[in-house]
Amino acid sequence: MNVQVVYCNHRTADLSLRERLAFSSADQINDAYRRLQASYPASEVVVLSTCNRIELYAAQENSNQALQHEEIAEFLSDFHNVPTDEFIDGLLTSNGSDAVRHLFEVVSSIDSMVVGEPQIVSQVKEAYELARKQGTNGPVTNILFQRAVAVSARVRRETGLSEGRVSIASVAVGEFARSIFECFNDKVVLVVGAGEMARETLRYLNDDGIGNLIVVNRSRPRAQSLADEFGGRAGSFDELDECMALADVIVSTTGSPEPIVDVARFRRVRSSGHHRPVFIVDLGAPRDFEAAVGEVDENVFLYDIEDLQATCERNRRNREQQIHRASRIISEETDRFMHEVYHRATGPIIKQLREDWHATSQDEMELLFRKLPNLTQDDRRTIERSVARIVNKLLHPPLETLKDEARQGTPHGLVDALKRLFHLRE
Repeated sequence: MNVQVVYCNHRTADLSLRERLAFSSADQINDAYRRLQASYPASEVVVLSTCNRIELYAAQENSNQALQHEEIAEFLSDFHNVPTDEFIDGLLTSNGSDAVRHLFEVVSSIDSMVVGEPQIVSQVKEAYELARKQGTNGPVTNILFQRAVAVSARVRRETGLSEGRVSIASVAVGEFARSIFECFNDKVVLVVGAGEMARETLRYLNDDGIGNLIVVNRSRPRAQSLADEFGGRAGSFDELDECMALADVIVSTTGSPEPIVDVARFRRVRSSGHHRPVFIVDLGAPRDFEAAVGEVDENVFLYDIEDLQATCERNRRNREQQIHRASRIISEETDRFMHEVYHRATGPIIKQLREDWHATSQDEMELLFRKLPNLTQDDRRTIERSVARIVNKLLHPPLETLKDEARQGTPHGLVDALKRLFHLRE
């Protein structure tokens, strides 16, 4: 088995670059899968694209067909029309067990901006499911991603990572919104977008009660569904300006490929409405609000994902002990997964070699014992043990080499050589 991951995340690339490399729509990621399949038909591929990371996982049976760092960089550059020299330094690669460990860390959220946040599990599941629908998955990525989800469940069950403020939404509300407003039961809250991030943010805001909730989304039924869940009303995208003029709190999570609110538009909104403080949390990736919107007037407080970084790092430090516990679990699960992979790759041929050599040695000993009928049972057992040790010692070097090669990927060349040398069955 050969597994690679090529990725950039919130540690290696700033938000403005991640926005340019993100696959921000279903059409875009489906197009990416079609191109990847056409260019690399021998590879299984799963793409994970979130506000904090862009990761491409690949797996192949033959190590000669493994995708290279430079190939993925060129693909991202061509697909997004971004010169490679603008992101190549922040694009990292892991292979084999390191790639497996990385996925386990990602899905367990110890690699997240907010350690312990629960949304990443859903995002990984959705990425895998989309790859499955597009037919770019395969036997290796199937078992890898299914095991990753199981590992994340164990980490949550056996550590305290999920306790406290563990999501971007909770940090945005708990650390930032409450620095501006003591409560929200007298505030107009506008949510732009109706996805899981919007729902999660509303859960935290709803703890203090929401005075008046408006949900705006391009799909009116989805907006209505989310509004109904929290006792609000739905608005159409055509009413966005009027809704922004009323809002005290704006949460935007659309994932639009371009900003939906620029400075000129928001300045018109402010001129037509009140000038009370307005708190805007832009959780879109790419961003939904131009950065300069925060400078329209002194009562506009705009925060995006990058602004949450310092608070998220503080949360990470507070969870160091739980992170260490999670890391031990992940190391254990990585070793277990790789052991299973090595066994699947080499187990059948090792079993056949042992059976054939021991059968041959047993036949030869039977001939010897017939020629030496006066041997005692103790003598026979001594000879049998000695021959077994000789066979095991002779088998040890090739089998250890086979296991070592398997740790880097399925050793097709060595397996084929062993089959020819020892006339092994197919």
